[in-house]
Amino acid sequence: MPRLTVAGPEAALYRLNLRVVPEVEMRILVIEDDVKVANFVQAGLQQEGHAVDVLHEGSKAGDQALAVDYDAVVLDVMLPGRSGFQVLRDIRARKASLPVLMLTAKDSVEDRVAGLDAGADDYVAKPFALAELTARLRALLRRGAPRESVLKVADLEMDTIKRLVRRAGRLIDLKPKEYALLEFLMRHSDRPLTKSLIIEHVWDIHFDSISNVVEVHINSLRNKVDRGFTPPLIHTIRGVGYVLTDTPS
Repeated sequence: MPRLTVAGPEAALYRLNLRVVPEVEMRILVIEDDVKVANFVQAGLQQEGHAVDVLHEGSKAGDQALAVDYDAVVLDVMLPGRSGFQVLRDIRARKASLPVLMLTAKDSVEDRVAGLDAGADDYVAKPFALAELTARLRALLRRGAPRESVLKVADLEMDTIKRLVRRAGRLIDLKPKEYALLEFLMRHSDRPLTKSLIIEHVWDIHFDSISNVVEVHINSLRNKVDRGFTPPLIHTIRGVGYVLTDTPS
């Protein structure tokens, strides 16, 4: 059977529509000294659409985890340079809410308790099935850290408890889906978001390349959030999607 070839601007849309190129959901740090295990975990997480960094020893692992805005850490207990427990203490000292999933070759109850008491959010013993590890990690990511209740981008402010939105002090009336879309954009401000990622998070359905629901709601948000205000905050990135930012590149 001949291979289908799509070129030009349509190629990017074709890949996005068919989900050939996964969207980056989270940024995860994997700290594992066994190269094969690390590559195995990295490949599995990347296949799910996550951005993954890998370290093979512990001496600089704490600094790396603290320097970058990671969404979660997969941490091996037995590491050269600095043990996983020591790295975990480094992380907990400054990022108490960062989800950490620990890996170990030991499977006794005492070892599991020690890992959890050290501050780990979950614990997986080797050998493990990749499906179990990714499922546990997804659960941690869903649980996540406490979410900010007040979001701000430039003079746009959202109070997620009172469900109020103001720009330059002026109250903006939003319909439920407009509010949900704006909250998603604000929580990921400065980050380009694909149409498929938006529709799956805001509407909780799989991407439909025919639907124009995102465009309709983006236009409605622009009329309410950007019209009459400076600078515009909602921007279209051709061939990619949308971004909410006051510093477009």
